[in-house]
Amino acid sequence: MNGSDTILLVGHGSRESAGNTEIEQFAARWRESRPDRRIEVCFIEFAEVLLEAGLDLAARNGGRVIVTPLILNAAGHVKMEIPEAIEHARRRHPETEFVYTRHLGACEEILAILKRRLRKAMDQLDHPDPRNTGVVLLGRGSSDRVANGEVAKMARWLYEEADHPLVDVAFTGITHPRLESTVQRQVRLDMAQIAVLPYYLFTGILIERIKRQVERLRTQYPRVHFALGDYFGFEKEIYALLERRIREVTGAAEALAMMECDGCKYREIAAEHGASHHHH
Repeated sequence: MNGSDTILLVGHGSRESAGNTEIEQFAARWRESRPDRRIEVCFIEFAEVLLEAGLDLAARNGGRVIVTPLILNAAGHVKMEIPEAIEHARRRHPETEFVYTRHLGACEEILAILKRRLRKAMDQLDHPDPRNTGVVLLGRGSSDRVANGEVAKMARWLYEEADHPLVDVAFTGITHPRLESTVQRQVRLDMAQIAVLPYYLFTGILIERIKRQVERLRTQYPRVHFALGDYFGFEKEIYALLERRIREVTGAAEALAMMECDGCKYREIAAEHGASHHHH
């Protein structure tokens, strides 16, 4: 990056104004830690500065615009809506270079947050035996199977790193299974405690709905102890991941878009022995 670049951070946007406020605060903290960066914020929906206006604002600063989605999973917004808006912005601002980074995605940084959230949930439950404590990773839900698969991928990674016999996926809408049916299954399989971990970046209407759902589950299953984790928010790994996504598109030699090799144990083994690997 150079001093004339502008990072345009694209949040989803929420009907709950507190969610949009948190994204603005997130960007403000990023600016404080990186005063050399010009960072603007816009939203896909439910906010004052939407995507088109954000792109125009960033282009007026001159230099290159690095469009960076603050979004966990690659569904329609990431794959279609943002790229289409960028193409329109290129026609409006032919003198400006627009570069589009990858979304946050399912990767080691997100796994680190989930592991920390799970440890805190076990603290809430007074450190029960993990072998009779179930875990539910609760995502937003999408009509895009790849986006849903990213949540399932992180559930599997968390299972590999923990001692819990059940690390299941549930969704708050659009697709299945839903939280209630997943909890019902875990109770039938003799889980005495259940940790619910929201797979969300910031607060919003759905986070408040999740809180109410867990309260109802506590009433429905009085013999089961529930712990509800927090959304990701201002964790250091989110900032680090955004920095990595930017390096991937700005040509930094140390940054490679690793794609499916993220989290591969063979990569770690190869690094230890000074060798590379492939999957042929």
